[in-house]
Amino acid sequence: MADIQGFYDDLFLAVPTAFAGMLDAGDAGGSVAVLVDGEPVVDVWGGYADAGRTAPWRRDTIVNVWSVTKTMTALCALVLMDRGDLDPDAPVARYWPEFAAEGKDKVLVRHLLAHTAGLPDWDGSVEDLYDWPAATARLAARAPRWEPGTAAGYHSLTQGFLVGEVVRRVTGRGLGEFLADEVTGPLGADFHIGLPAGHDHRVAPAIPPAGRDEDYTSSAPGGPADSEAGNGVRVRDGNSLAWRRAQFPAASGYGNARSVALVQSVLACGGEVNGVRLLSPAGCDRAREEQFDGHDRVLGMPTRWGLGYDLFGDACGWGGWGGSLVMIDPGSRLVVAYVTHQMREPAEDTRGMEIVTAAYEGVQGLR
Repeated sequence: MADIQGFYDDLFLAVPTAFAGMLDAGDAGGSVAVLVDGEPVVDVWGGYADAGRTAPWRRDTIVNVWSVTKTMTALCALVLMDRGDLDPDAPVARYWPEFAAEGKDKVLVRHLLAHTAGLPDWDGSVEDLYDWPAATARLAARAPRWEPGTAAGYHSLTQGFLVGEVVRRVTGRGLGEFLADEVTGPLGADFHIGLPAGHDHRVAPAIPPAGRDEDYTSSAPGGPADSEAGNGVRVRDGNSLAWRRAQFPAASGYGNARSVALVQSVLACGGEVNGVRLLSPAGCDRAREEQFDGHDRVLGMPTRWGLGYDLFGDACGWGGWGGSLVMIDPGSRLVVAYVTHQMREPAEDTRGMEIVTAAYEGVQGLR
């Protein structure tokens, strides 16, 4: 069995066992955390932080979690809503007047979070993503693909700019700064959007699936042929220094399973973790208010969207390109996070849900 570092409660033995099996099956490295009542019952890591398998994955190794970043962006918006600074039922143009162009005056803030705004496609280059004012102006000038609020289509890159610009207009701070000041800083969570250079030595670069190279491109499995959902982002783009430094609130968050689980425990624990309150209980419940239930036009599959989170049963969460995932279950006050840099083909990747299933074996033992 692969060598696993860290600790776990014996009731949750199935979690590190499942994780070790993934490393034994060929994965390079990763980390797993399970928190109950905001306290860790599993915090393990293992494998290697590089493709050559010479550098061990360490306790403080961090990785780009891709679209798991969206859960951090959503939490920032929920905090502002809870404070009364952001109205989910307000037109986006109330905060961002230029956004009203091309018939978008009736797009609501909640539509941005629920992927129902009709702006799923990025029509610029990867390099254009690095210019925040130009990227947001490009989106403000676009017409929606459908009547906002009537359909859903996963906004894989655009959601971060859309929600992030609203946060910037409300607070005067970029999403990464707001997250650091108001969320991760108070919690002491090692998660970053816009990674400072001083953390570069801790990053485990993304490793493409077997048989692929760094030109491997993101895509939406099952998505319609005319969808731009993948947006042409390659593994080599995500591994670049430019990507680390830029703020893409939809896809450029860096952290480990411990930090992801700690932040999202805010939703699992009624808004307060380790004596730090970020949300009211009602503010937490808002995340799981169903906004859409049906066929996602971009993902090509059924989805239930809440405010920034995918809904499954009474739980919520989301995953990222490459396999990272977070699941939040307020009923059990449980959060499960799995973070990896070892990509697999999306249609064949069940690792995150295997970890979640293993975690529930431990939850049953607590009852």
